[in-house]
Amino acid sequence: MRMIDLIEKKQHKEALTEEEIKWMIENYTSDTIPDYQMSAMAMAIYFNGMDQTERSAMTMAMVESGDQIDLSAIEGIKVDKHSTGGVGDTTTLVLAPLVASVGVPVAKMSGRGLGHTGGTIDKLEAVPGFHVELSQEEFIDLVNKNKVAVVGQSGNLTPADKKIYALRDVTGTVESIPLIASSIMSKKIAAGADAIVLDVKIGAGAFMKNEEQARELAETMVSIGQSVGRQTMAVISDMSQPLGNAIGNSLEIKEAIDTLKGEGPKDLTELCLVLGSQMAYLGGVGSTLEEARERLEENLKNGKALETFKTFIASQGGDASVADNPDEVMEQAKYEQDIKAQESGVVSEIGADQIGIAAMMLGAGRETKDSVLDMTAGLYLHKKVGDKVEAGETLVTAYSNKEISESIKEKVLNNIRISEHAEEPTLIYTIIK
Repeated sequence: MRMIDLIEKKQHKEALTEEEIKWMIENYTSDTIPDYQMSAMAMAIYFNGMDQTERSAMTMAMVESGDQIDLSAIEGIKVDKHSTGGVGDTTTLVLAPLVASVGVPVAKMSGRGLGHTGGTIDKLEAVPGFHVELSQEEFIDLVNKNKVAVVGQSGNLTPADKKIYALRDVTGTVESIPLIASSIMSKKIAAGADAIVLDVKIGAGAFMKNEEQARELAETMVSIGQSVGRQTMAVISDMSQPLGNAIGNSLEIKEAIDTLKGEGPKDLTELCLVLGSQMAYLGGVGSTLEEARERLEENLKNGKALETFKTFIASQGGDASVADNPDEVMEQAKYEQDIKAQESGVVSEIGADQIGIAAMMLGAGRETKDSVLDMTAGLYLHKKVGDKVEAGETLVTAYSNKEISESIKEKVLNNIRISEHAEEPTLIYTIIK
């Protein structure tokens, strides 16, 4: 078998066989196939796509390129969730304890963030003492005991994906649906989940800018999951404005706690209930999504979701009293600045991507892998799209351990549009199963 023959085959819009794809991924991972040939293949896939059989074969070949986590020692159906990312995406912090509170095991493997804010692990480490350095045995024991644990990503999961992802980034092939889908799904499958729920974001703060693209990606990932024996569902949700009100590590922990008390922002609460219903249903709770949702809503009201959060935090070394006194337990910012509206009207647009960059400039996110996070830094939105505002009223409060510059205030104000009228954006576009 020769790589040049496979490249030409894909250039002529022919489907690669499972054997050919497996050979290609194995040899690229072992450095037998050079980057320039895999670049040519990525470009051929970018222009000519892959059919469902190819996509599944590509995903599983990447899964098999490295370690696979064996979660069979955990009782029950293990359900995982993946979001394609965004600004203020606090869902995992809420979903992990909420879904665990109804008895569904959530064995979550998460990473650190590079961008607007930290990743899930970074956010959790805003709680003093919390750690994710768990052995495989400790991780499994905690999930069996508490139904939830979060651990850092293994160094050798899907090495083929790491190599191909880096290549796509410098060859203009990032936006290939088959390559995005196989990248995401290979990591989820290698992490050992029995069922997977996907949150595909759409809008200014998301990778997918329109519904057609988002639907194609969601349908592709669901079909890959189902074809390799994983129950898979997807939601297409809005990221034209930040989710919830908080952007920043400590701020998002506090907002997650409010949500687990049943007092969180309307959009964050609703998205967590939609995604959580899918996770709970796939995990065997209720005979319908509606029944699963009722169980989740009940646990937000009766305090079980918050108690599960406390147990989860304490079991991984964190100070569980954060759930009762977040401002006392977590570090507070030295500087706090209200950013006020310059005119009256209705908020008609909040540019999620640029607002996210403003939060990163404050210290909430990493500009490079070596950047040190300021856990206190971030933005709190007092107004969302559709809300009325008066001139001089606070739109956003900025927090940081360094002085808040005029350029950050300007960036925030330049990316919040105030008009005479506006409609609230659609939060959930569609559910794919």
